[in-house]
Amino acid sequence: MKKIVIGNDHTALEMKRELIEYLEAKGYEIVNVGTDEPTSFNYPIAGYKAAKMVAAGEVDGGIIICGTGLGISLAANKVHGIRCCVCSEPYTAKMSREHNNSNMLAFGARVIGVELAKLIVDTWLESEFQGGRHQNRVDMIMEIESTQDLQAAH
Repeated sequence: MKKIVIGNDHTALEMKRELIEYLEAKGYEIVNVGTDEPTSFNYPIAGYKAAKMVAAGEVDGGIIICGTGLGISLAANKVHGIRCCVCSEPYTAKMSREHNNSNMLAFGARVIGVELAKLIVDTWLESEFQGGRHQNRVDMIMEIESTQDLQAAH
C-alpha cells in the first residue's frame, strides 16, 4: 500500500495528526477525509468517506479512528466491498490482513496510545493476504454482503 485514506472524528484529532506525519515520513501518500477541528464531528461521515475511496480503488487502504474504533468501523463496513477490522493490538491487525484480507483498519483514540497505534499500523501495512483456504472464507463474507445469504450454510 502506498496511498492511504485516513478519517477521524474529533476524539482522534491529535492521533490522526501524528499518524499522518509518521506515515508521510515513511513515504506514504495520505488523503485526509476526517475532521481537523476539535468541535464535535459525526464519525459515520469520516468512516463512509474513507470507505467509499477504498471501495472505488482511489486509495490502497484506509485507516479510521474514533473514540473506540467501533462506530466508525460499523459505518465503513456498510459500504460494499469493505472489510474493516477494529484492532487494539498488532496480532489482530496482522491476522486481519493475512486471513481476512482487510482493506481498512480502525482503532480507538480513547483505547490505545499513539505509539501503539503506530505499531498496529506498521503491522497491518506490512502484512499481506495469504489467500489459499482464507480466500474461500473471504468469498463467503462477500457473498453474504452481496446476496444477504450464504449458500454454503444450507
